[in-house]
Amino acid sequence: MSRLSGVDIPAEKRTEVALTYIYGIGRNNVKNILKEAGVNADKRAADLTSSEVANLQRVIDRINTEGELRKKFHEDIQRLKRTGSYRGMRHSDNLPVRGQRTRTNARTKRGKRKTVGALKKEIRQKLETTSVQKEEEKV
Repeated sequence: MSRLSGVDIPAEKRTEVALTYIYGIGRNNVKNILKEAGVNADKRAADLTSSEVANLQRVIDRINTEGELRKKFHEDIQRLKRTGSYRGMRHSDNLPVRGQRTRTNARTKRGKRKTVGALKKEIRQKLETTSVQKEEEKV
């Protein structure tokens, strides 16, 4: 198992797939990287020579990956928030940014549902009895 850009590359996988474990490198980037480094895409990561690993590392170092890329994304979002743009406000409010509807759906961003409004008598009694039982268990 070799390390590139601080990431352990799985040895049993083809180089083309193994390089995608690095944050910021996708399937399209891999083809260009392998061509530039002169490495066969079908070769297993375990079979790479030290010179091939060095060539790959040299090419990957020119691309923003891992921590640098994460930091750039974070800075971009902070800039949007700081300037007070609409997108920045949506990020701050933890709501969808790209125009998705929020009246329904958007559960991932908005979190678990909260009951609002009146409850039926049966449901209210059930909630009250369970809360009383929980208090008794604590004591």
